[in-house]
Amino acid sequence: MTQFPSQFSRRRFLFTAGASTAATILLKGCMGNPPDTTTGAQSSPAASPVTIAPGTEPEVTTAKLGYIPIVESAPLIIAKEKGFFAKYGMPDVQVEKQANWGAARDNVKIGSKGGGIDGGQWQMPMPYLITEGLITDGTKVPMYVLAQLNTHGNGIAIAGEHKGKNIGLKLEGQKAFFSQLKSAGTRFKAANTFPKVNQDFWIRYWVAAGGLDPDEDVEMLTVPAAQTFADMKRGAMDAFSTGDPWPYRIVSDNVGFMAALTAEIWKNHPEEYLAMRQDWVDQYPKATKAILKGLMEAQQWCDDFNNRQELAAILAQREYFGLAEDILINPLMGKYNMGDGRTIDDRSMAVLYWKDEKGSVSYPYKSHDLWFLTESVRWGFLEKSYLTNAKTLIDKVNREDLWKEAAQELGVPAADIPSSTSRGVEQFFDGIKFDPENPEAYLNSLKIKRV
Repeated sequence: MTQFPSQFSRRRFLFTAGASTAATILLKGCMGNPPDTTTGAQSSPAASPVTIAPGTEPEVTTAKLGYIPIVESAPLIIAKEKGFFAKYGMPDVQVEKQANWGAARDNVKIGSKGGGIDGGQWQMPMPYLITEGLITDGTKVPMYVLAQLNTHGNGIAIAGEHKGKNIGLKLEGQKAFFSQLKSAGTRFKAANTFPKVNQDFWIRYWVAAGGLDPDEDVEMLTVPAAQTFADMKRGAMDAFSTGDPWPYRIVSDNVGFMAALTAEIWKNHPEEYLAMRQDWVDQYPKATKAILKGLMEAQQWCDDFNNRQELAAILAQREYFGLAEDILINPLMGKYNMGDGRTIDDRSMAVLYWKDEKGSVSYPYKSHDLWFLTESVRWGFLEKSYLTNAKTLIDKVNREDLWKEAAQELGVPAADIPSSTSRGVEQFFDGIKFDPENPEAYLNSLKIKRV
């Protein structure tokens, strides 16, 4: 049986063998042009290496990056599979599946030298919590946030037994239903994939916007992303919040329905991020920028809807998600059967990786980091002093400067490189606004909170 080198996977071989050209890919719909409305299943060739100027070569050719099997991880997988990491001198980057977020945390704590990882995909504000030693048993492991991986691609799934009970995007008027469950000793069970981070925040925001207290009216559980479907199927939970394809699968398998997309809760919201250990980045700054360039090209490739069928085929492989392609393709195209009679067919609501209606998806806005820290204070996960010191902490962890340097070297048009570290005022589906210039006003406007 043919053996494939570690830096050249069997899938990549199948996609690239026999290609008539290995020219650098210029991607339609990635640098501001609207994507075509057609999809194509034909595989595109892998990227060919660029000429790296003397003195700018990466210090190393490898890094270990962890991922969780949800659509947020797609740019990391594609950067490896399609040769974008290799294109910029990093052919030996390893993209390694993590059993769960706790395992990713533990693996980045020990680093690749200890058999773990150098960084990878993270929910926010995990890089901050790891930096501060708040989820690593007091051991501070300084991290750098380098890029945002995506927006959207998440949903809130509800068990089928609750269909027809008016559990949807808006929960106003549902206090009696939740109170009845609580009185019976069976509080509404809602799962997230890791506590005190964004998939926990999405379900908390949704519940609180409906006048319910997520700590009093709901029982919060933590379940690995890939296990959420099986646990809901066996009746272990009433709801869960995580990335596609798991919310959509409960509809396709008639296990339940979707109450909301996170794109409905906060359009164009920040989702998950690439972050790496500070010591790795400081030791290998050129390799870091090479990783960023490969990631950016992968994000552009992913954002071209003509590539989404191929994206589904790659992610569906056993070594990645291990699912049928048809479970992935509809959400990737922004097509959702919500399972309760409602349908969505809107590409602006699909998972996006490079650009959205507000501009850059990939650029890590510091104002978004501030919202995650503010929301952490809201629920008592962080002391209020973190808001007082937020700017200092964010400036230490968020390396948007490296993103900009990599983007400029890559040739990203100036118009696609944000000029401000703030995206400005953000608005949620319930009318609440977050002004990064005044996070205190946001906290004051919230009726349900711990602070």
